[in-house]
Amino acid sequence: MSNAAPRTPPAPSFCSLVQTFFAEYLIEQRALSPHTVAAYRDAFLLFLAFAEARLGKSPADLSLADITSELLLAFLDHLEQERHNTVRTRNARLAALRAFLKFASHRDLSALHTLEQALGVPMKRFEQPMLEFLSREEMLAVIGTPGSTWISQRDHLLWVLLYNTGARVSEIVAVRVADAVLDGAAFVHLQGKGRKQRAVPLWRSTVQEIRAWLRMNPQLGAHSALLPNRDGHPMTRSNVTKRLALAVQSASKLNGDLAKHPISPHSVRRTTAMHLLQSGVDISVIALWMGHESPTTTHIYVEADLAMKENALAKLQEPDSPTPRYQAPDALLSFLQAL
Repeated sequence: MSNAAPRTPPAPSFCSLVQTFFAEYLIEQRALSPHTVAAYRDAFLLFLAFAEARLGKSPADLSLADITSELLLAFLDHLEQERHNTVRTRNARLAALRAFLKFASHRDLSALHTLEQALGVPMKRFEQPMLEFLSREEMLAVIGTPGSTWISQRDHLLWVLLYNTGARVSEIVAVRVADAVLDGAAFVHLQGKGRKQRAVPLWRSTVQEIRAWLRMNPQLGAHSALLPNRDGHPMTRSNVTKRLALAVQSASKLNGDLAKHPISPHSVRRTTAMHLLQSGVDISVIALWMGHESPTTTHIYVEADLAMKENALAKLQEPDSPTPRYQAPDALLSFLQAL
């Protein structure tokens, strides 16, 4: 009987770890959304290209020992200084790489020391910019009046739906015809981050416009994109951004304030949330409406609304103002005097 110690299996290669991380861990085990997987993939493509140029190794020849904290820091500096990425984007790329390093540390103990040092690279703090949103007049100017062309009719419905629902771009372009329930209490199904679904009610005017759009496009089936491009496929994020830029440019001729600040599809989402807040809707309801994972996200709208702060300040007595004496109502005085 042999007393030889069992052989330790060889450490997995870097390539096999990356493939297992994406194919098994992210997609099968964690069931992350395609958008999240795509974001992780983009981070890896950028990092591997940088590592190849820096180390002179092809991605297939890399090992975990090559992923040092120095390499990671150099990559993050490259993102900010050469690619001009924001700190938020820099941190998102780092989060993707850290997720992989944590995954790999449980499967290759030989590189544990290097991985621990790399995992120690911190997220970068940054100042939260002032929240930008549109006034009601500005938003109505962007929505405008639909023209006679197919593109104009579609874009008008797109802006109305974005403002009505406060949806993210990825959510609105994914809406199918069947997702818009127009009978009874009308609403639209949205699939948000992490595949979380929610239903958002629709204005009567939005319902009327959707009905008119469907009559104009009888070829759209239940599973067709409600807002397709000219080829019948769902619009892309960049497509929506370009169309909005054109709408803002046109609206700026009537409302000059629109040209003073950059407007993106996410600005419309912020505008919906802010207008709900200003209309007196409870912040917890707004969080559900917007599909915020954490109520903390919704609180930034309270922070941004100067008018609400001014109203709160008006209720606070100024330091040098005299304290008013209590004046009892006549009925109370009468009651006391009658005792």
